Amino acid sequence: MAGHSQFKNIMHRKGAQDKKRAKVFSKHIREIQVAARGGLPDIEMNPALKTAVAAAKAVNMPKDNIDRAIKRGSGTGEGEAFEEIRYEGYGPGGVAIIAETLTDNRNRTASEVRAAFTKHGGSLGETNSVSFQFNRVGAINYTGGEITDDEIFEVALESGASDVKSSDSGHEVICEPGDFHLVRESLEVKFGTPFLAELQWRPQVTVSLDEGHVQTLFKLLETLDENDDVRSVSANYEVEESVMAKLT
Repeated sequence: MAGHSQFKNIMHRKGAQDKKRAKVFSKHIREIQVAARGGLPDIEMNPALKTAVAAAKAVNMPKDNIDRAIKRGSGTGEGEAFEEIRYEGYGPGGVAIIAETLTDNRNRTASEVRAAFTKHGGSLGETNSVSFQFNRVGAINYTGGEITDDEIFEVALESGASDVKSSDSGHEVICEPGDFHLVRESLEVKFGTPFLAELQWRPQVTVSLDEGHVQTLFKLLETLDENDDVRSVSANYEVEESVMAKLT
């Protein structure tokens, strides 16, 4: 009986991992389809598609899945038409939240996002109701490895980046959204594929949360992140170490 239970536990964990993996793949497939639809299906001639494919490869998506997604997006295969919609609102403690989505059904997505906010003590607002509290930037990250601070700073500066942050764990290059593809490609020529390259919403200021709001906010962010239609979630909060210590 104990062995049987252990087997069931293993299968349950494997099932959960497979489900999570499938959800991650689903989001990357949408990104690839949208990028392919918005430009040429040739990866080298379509910077957005190149970024989407690189991100998919980073999570070990099979090549066949990537090729099918490109075909669907470019019109040479069957597939849904996705559109990009941004939702903005406030969560527990007055935290500003931006959820960017890719959806083939805006009514479904709007309903699910609104329900997530309402269930976890938040409120969904109009477009641009909170985005003024964030800066839109391109972020390109490399692990430390063999790259020195001076090397990456020089290449980033020459390619038009606005900031470089280096630490023992790695390097982060920040640039304007319009310079993102040029900066990323310049860095790739010198240092190879980054482990992260994406456009992000960075908060201008953060809201410090107390213990009463942290867990509810985390549940809201987790619910949004697990939604298949949501591609990214940004929020302007911070949590004191003393508060996190109580929760862990």
